[in-house]
Amino acid sequence: MHPLLSLSAFWLLALASSLGEDSPPGCVPRRYVPYHRDNSVLFHKEGVFNYSTLLLREDLGLLILGAREAVFALDIMDISMEMASVDWKVSEEQVRDCQNKGKDPETECKNYIRILHKMNNGKIYVCGTNAFDPECDYLSYTDGKLTFEGTAEDGKGKCPFDPFQRYASIMVDDSLYSATSMNFLGSEPVLMRSSPGSIRTEFKTSWLNEPNFVSMAQMSESWQSKDGDDDKVYLFFSETAVEYDCYSKLAVSRVARVCKGDLGGQRTLQKKWTSFLKTRIHCPVLDSHLPFLIQDSYRWCDSQNWEDCIFYAIFTPQADTSDLSAVCAYRVSDISKVFKEGKYKSPVIVATSFVKWVMYSGEVPHPRPGACINDEARKDDIHRTLDLPDWTLQFIKDRPLMEQSIEPIRDQPVLIRKGAPFTRIVVDEVQAADGEKHHVMFIGTEQGTLLRAVNFDGEMFIIEEVELFKTPEPITILKLSNVTGHLYAGSNCGAAQIPRATCERSLSCRDCVLARDPYCGWDTTEGKCVALSSSQRKLIQSVKEGDASLCPAADPVQPMSRHIWPGDTLKLSCLSSSNLAEIIWERDNRTLEPAAPLQRLRDGLLIRNASRRDAGLYRCLSVERTKAHEYKTTVAQYQVSIGSEDGKKTVIFPPQPQTKGPSVAALQAVLVLLAVALLALLAWNFYRGHLPLPWNCVKRSGEQPQQPHDHETLNSSVAYQNAQRSAEDKPLVSSAQHNSGSNNNHTTDGGAQETNAPKANLPTMQFIDDESEI
Repeated sequence: MHPLLSLSAFWLLALASSLGEDSPPGCVPRRYVPYHRDNSVLFHKEGVFNYSTLLLREDLGLLILGAREAVFALDIMDISMEMASVDWKVSEEQVRDCQNKGKDPETECKNYIRILHKMNNGKIYVCGTNAFDPECDYLSYTDGKLTFEGTAEDGKGKCPFDPFQRYASIMVDDSLYSATSMNFLGSEPVLMRSSPGSIRTEFKTSWLNEPNFVSMAQMSESWQSKDGDDDKVYLFFSETAVEYDCYSKLAVSRVARVCKGDLGGQRTLQKKWTSFLKTRIHCPVLDSHLPFLIQDSYRWCDSQNWEDCIFYAIFTPQADTSDLSAVCAYRVSDISKVFKEGKYKSPVIVATSFVKWVMYSGEVPHPRPGACINDEARKDDIHRTLDLPDWTLQFIKDRPLMEQSIEPIRDQPVLIRKGAPFTRIVVDEVQAADGEKHHVMFIGTEQGTLLRAVNFDGEMFIIEEVELFKTPEPITILKLSNVTGHLYAGSNCGAAQIPRATCERSLSCRDCVLARDPYCGWDTTEGKCVALSSSQRKLIQSVKEGDASLCPAADPVQPMSRHIWPGDTLKLSCLSSSNLAEIIWERDNRTLEPAAPLQRLRDGLLIRNASRRDAGLYRCLSVERTKAHEYKTTVAQYQVSIGSEDGKKTVIFPPQPQTKGPSVAALQAVLVLLAVALLALLAWNFYRGHLPLPWNCVKRSGEQPQQPHDHETLNSSVAYQNAQRSAEDKPLVSSAQHNSGSNNNHTTDGGAQETNAPKANLPTMQFIDDESEI
């Protein structure tokens, strides 16, 4: 058996037990693969931690990995091979200054690489926390070496001060868009573009209120635009809501956007965004009372048409009352429509000091506040945001929040899972054997596992969950390369490289088809599960229905012989390849019900205090149900035999099931012969005097006992009665050779006291204590 399959089968059962029966649908992965060195290619440098920044340089064949005080260039096909590295450490003076500000010198007062972006000239823009004093520089890879240019730039507003604070950044045409904090205390959150000309958000709670930044994405909405629209940059984050009247702070998820060509206002909103708009993004999870908070997002696009793009986002609860995580999908066109046509929220002062946010129903200025410069604005001789009237700018300054919230596709999540919280997500599109395309979600968790999941027309299905690291660490970064076909994950303890498809884990056709993996199909010619992209032949696959009826008949499972002595314990192992299957045990083709001495385990069956009735042919069945059918698969068979009770090595094999047995008449004839033989045996014993005749016993019981004339007569009578009493429990044989056999007569008082009784000689009888001498 393949080692990975055996390990996964053992641990997936343990995972199933940790998930309650009230778990939401689709939350249990079909296969759970525990940590194994073959699960992924790992990279770790001794003494280096926090591998949380990744940059794919497919043009150089490199994976640029940012960690604490170091940057590595790894072979993109095998990240265990280090091509180059460079250190970026802080000085002792910087550590002292950081420590004097109340920070931990061993953890916080280090340089954590937080930004790695490719420039148009091929160089890499890199920023680090630099002991709570952010700094940026340029990095180049030439002649197999990584080299800093040494042109240090101030990193405030680009890179976070705190290495453990959430942030987001993106590089668009050599312009860095970043969302972080502007000061040491982290009390001035900002969405900023560094060049050309620095421009940022206002320091107002109506703009950003205690935010946790998540991710950023750029959309080319100007391409073939009918109204001459501009490109957009979208920001996903969560923040404390200002629009809800609550006794305590309530956090909500947000999506905001700005226009690429925004230059700020002429008088109002100078060097501030004139196009900053935000709204709530909603992900309904069952009956949750508090909104779930966004943790990461991924932009998926199939073509240059931005309206077909989808944002996939993961959400986790903001309270400890739930251990659910969810994935929701949103159309970019729906988000753009809310910002372009939606209503605004406006603050209203109530009871002298309290501010309530309500939908704005007054007149909206022209050009529309927050809109990008388009053909309609150009007709009014407004070609830049600097030309916008103050009325429009003041309106958006006071009202950056929209009324409508963004709802997911089909108004429901594409995946809900109970267990370790989700941390990161990437999405890939793959074409199945039937020609239909499916979106496969790769999701990282706080336990260092990677999920591969699909939503088949509303049906949530997790193909597998794989442990990437030996020590459970949250996955902090996740990247997908369409060039290499691999995923790259980072955590505090190291980085991992994982293939998109793991078809080789399925060792049978039925297991391959029931896995419902769009990447994989069963090759009948080669007799194995292979990736669709690596085979030109027609493969057996059924991702929507899970129909394995087209699979050829599997080879029968040969029974394994197991022997056990009476009173001992025997374990019969049964490792199913599917976590969605039900395990059923049979003995001699009859279903076994859980009852002593049989005990069902997660990975087998336990026979306790074995006896002869426990012998037989045991079969373990895996029953898995899909939309198409119910499939029973024999996982293991055991022929169990029980040894004899006398302790000798005499093996008693259990009777085997027979299809053709003797008739009822033949069984009756056998019983008649046995009865005749028993009667003959009794008659012979009566004739020989070995057994007294019944009427003699009745006559003797009716006589009055006579006084014995001497001790010999008394002894003979006592011995005869004892011998007759003992004959009821022990076998009696005749022996002419034993003329002096003796037997001790014992009487007990409370089962502990022995008396001296007279002895009698029985020349024709012998008591057998050892049954083996019969």
